[in-house]
Amino acid sequence: MKGLRVLDLTRLLPGPVAALRLAELGADVLKIEAPGAGDPTRTMMQSSSDRVAGRPGAFYRLVNRGKRETRLDLKSEAGRNVLRALAAEADVLIESFRPGVMERLGIGYETLHAANPKLVYCAISGYGASGPFVDHAGHDLNYIGYAGVLDQLASRDGVPILPNFQIADLLGGALSAVTQILAALWHVSRGGDGRFVDVSMTHVTHAHNVVAQVSLANDGVAPAAGAGLLNGGVPCYNLYRTLDHRWLAVGALELKFWETLCMALDRPEWATRHWSLGQAIGGPDAAALTQELADLIGKRPLEEWVLLLEPLDCCVSPVLTPAEAARHPLFNPQTYVASSGSGSGNGSESESEIEAEDDEDRYAG
Repeated sequence: MKGLRVLDLTRLLPGPVAALRLAELGADVLKIEAPGAGDPTRTMMQSSSDRVAGRPGAFYRLVNRGKRETRLDLKSEAGRNVLRALAAEADVLIESFRPGVMERLGIGYETLHAANPKLVYCAISGYGASGPFVDHAGHDLNYIGYAGVLDQLASRDGVPILPNFQIADLLGGALSAVTQILAALWHVSRGGDGRFVDVSMTHVTHAHNVVAQVSLANDGVAPAAGAGLLNGGVPCYNLYRTLDHRWLAVGALELKFWETLCMALDRPEWATRHWSLGQAIGGPDAAALTQELADLIGKRPLEEWVLLLEPLDCCVSPVLTPAEAARHPLFNPQTYVASSGSGSGNGSESESEIEAEDDEDRYAG
């Protein structure tokens, strides 16, 4: 994608990540911020050392790396004229204002398309460019709530969890935007005109709630926490606490992996107690065996289980902290230490969910 020119008018998470992915593919991305404070992620979750040094925080640097930057006051005619000139030469423009804001400023899709018919104009919003919630504000938590996804992210007592991974922002917003932009660019490359790409984070997230929709089609209701094939209703696909209060992820969904695991655990009699052989999902035997396996896993620390099971390729893995994942050979080959499994250690890290909106004219991520 070298030579592709992208204007990034977005801020916070979904739009900047979408533009980042295009930059990683070779595009020339120009990030355009408002005068003054600019993108709120410059100071959001900013460390004290970055604050003292007067530099943007890690959040801003992470999602905007590889981009050029400039400032434009789109509320001024001079700023809008500059944007029109930039858009006339660009291939892609990405914005995350509330629907209608760009039109009111006189720099909406129709105006920019008239000056550059090949322009792919992508608008990322919470609920889409039209519809009953077109004027509603929101954040990731709201979007996954409306999409029926938050209901499926629940503990066994049915209480929804607060995920520290922004599903709607990144899957519904950033990834969907990149996919649709690339499709529109293919259309342009075949001689077609540019397009208006309308990305609704909530609608895309709802469309990806596939397993729950399968249950709706089959049973008229999505499975309760701990009652479905993929949310805790079978022992072969579950999470187990280890002796050192870490967690082991058992994903032996297919019978061959479950059989390998049972043999490694010296419990060959368990191999026939599998959903594919008639064990009722969420039924009494599944619950009983889940508890038996939990009792066994709880007798040894995580590192011992990883050393035993990871080499067997039976879909069992440690639940790593973000710090451990960063050091793991999957993501940092230089740290490889002969199949140590990197399951031990503490290093737990957490960052607050993005929950900020300080401009009524924008959708936050």
